[in-house]
Amino acid sequence: MDKTELESIKSLQKKLSELIGVSGHEKPVIEFIQSQIEGSVEKIWVDPLGSLLAIKKGDESRDRIMIDAHADEIGFMVSYVEPRGGFLRFVPIGGWDTRILLGQAVKVLANDGKIYHGIIGSKPTHLTTESERKSAVKTSDMYIDIGMSTKEEVESRGIHIGSVGTLYDPFVEFPNNMVRGKAFDDRTGVNVLIHIIKEFAEKPLSDTVLFSFSMGEEIGARGAGPAAFSLDPTMAIAIENTTAADVPGIKESECPAYIGKGPAITVADRSLIAHPLVNQRLIENAKYENIPYHIKKPLFGGTNAGRIHQTRRGIPSSVVSVPCRYIHSPTSLLSLEDIYHTIRLTSAFIRNPAKVFSSP
Repeated sequence: MDKTELESIKSLQKKLSELIGVSGHEKPVIEFIQSQIEGSVEKIWVDPLGSLLAIKKGDESRDRIMIDAHADEIGFMVSYVEPRGGFLRFVPIGGWDTRILLGQAVKVLANDGKIYHGIIGSKPTHLTTESERKSAVKTSDMYIDIGMSTKEEVESRGIHIGSVGTLYDPFVEFPNNMVRGKAFDDRTGVNVLIHIIKEFAEKPLSDTVLFSFSMGEEIGARGAGPAAFSLDPTMAIAIENTTAADVPGIKESECPAYIGKGPAITVADRSLIAHPLVNQRLIENAKYENIPYHIKKPLFGGTNAGRIHQTRRGIPSSVVSVPCRYIHSPTSLLSLEDIYHTIRLTSAFIRNPAKVFSSP
């Protein structure tokens, strides 16, 4: 295991995790990614929806491989500002487990990019009835307290209906090269792509590689289809986080993926039947270079590959995921070593030392 590479992965994961880029409002993340990869690709641009696209050219007669990671994260949008107290009512953006929301720390993004801290609250426990305490609090009965006094004060700070934010928990290192933080889905994939771009910055390629840092995955893979249409690949891989359910109470037959076993390769999920030839290229190159991997059990989840593979004339696609516990929460947990091996697998797929097929 390359310790220098692990430190680079950890440092970038922390920086990416702490950015706020809720679906449809990915600009801070996109700007950071652009600062990391400019000069390492032949072409880079932001498409009309806000996805960042880049091209590293290879032989024009060979394949065009699209590697995608989504830049957005789940969060919330302000739906109303209470006149008294300036409390923010909100609606979830993306797939939150609403049971975890109450009492969580949040960050709210103002018009000028300034971040305001807050707390999700509801009717005080001591003022509730016994029956109320036995029921889950609805999101509509929650609010965000940002420490202001009036609606006018809130709006003067650039926070209003349509402002966004997300739950927040600081990036923390655990033993055994494990780390905890927010937005690992899918800043982990972004981390992988940035490392791949830097790896190949000065290396000649056989196939052209097309990179998509797409917007809007958490609200229905909105950016991946237009990105794929623009890039026009002959095959594609989505790099994702996926649920590691290797925890107490889960049957072996129901666990989609595992921390510590390397990247998880998808055969099928709710949005995609992975193309067998793309998976063959992944698996044979993993074996060729002794890269640990495992197969994600079907049919859990869905990714941008579900939208990508239906674009234009059809694009053979698959998904490679870094397993992550407590996904879609502010305290996700994963292994830096799994990210490291995902970078290795993606690199091997591009280089194709096992010499597995060109286009299907």
